[in-house]
Amino acid sequence: MKTRAQIYEREAAALLRDISMYHVMAEEQLLRLHPGKEDKIKNLLSYLVRQGRIWQDHGCYCDTPEGWMGMKQALFDAVWVLSDFIGQVEFHSTGDYPAEIIFFADGEVYEIVYAAQGKEVMLSQILSNSGEQPSRYLVMIKEVEQIAQLQIPNVNGYCIVSPGGTVEYYKSVTGNEEE
Repeated sequence: MKTRAQIYEREAAALLRDISMYHVMAEEQLLRLHPGKEDKIKNLLSYLVRQGRIWQDHGCYCDTPEGWMGMKQALFDAVWVLSDFIGQVEFHSTGDYPAEIIFFADGEVYEIVYAAQGKEVMLSQILSNSGEQPSRYLVMIKEVEQIAQLQIPNVNGYCIVSPGGTVEYYKSVTGNEEE
């Protein structure tokens, strides 16, 4: 007979991986990244907090006791975007700048990038010099007006993430993404 630890071992390892990788995650993000396992996830989160393996801060689960203070907002927002695609995602991880998150879905590589206001030209130049097989980009913006300032190939869409985690998606009005 399997023990409780053996039954939940895989889910616990996945939760610890996600929280260690993304550092600060809302419970809703974790539930979305592990669909259909809500009760297990909630129980495991409580257990991992009691064990001192993760911490709670400002309603989020963190990989360090300082948690919220070290949070990177762009990465936190990128997890909301990732969660919208989780049904197709085969693998996900943090990315190298300018990517916040990189993931594989349906045989394609996607990068979630953040376009900071005032840095649109720099980001456009960086992403225009992609390698032989460039990724497809999901670009997080703060205001819709930023889209006209971005000239990035292979953009699947632009999005604005609300503080509550709702993601609104936009297509370019300048035609600089592949249809």
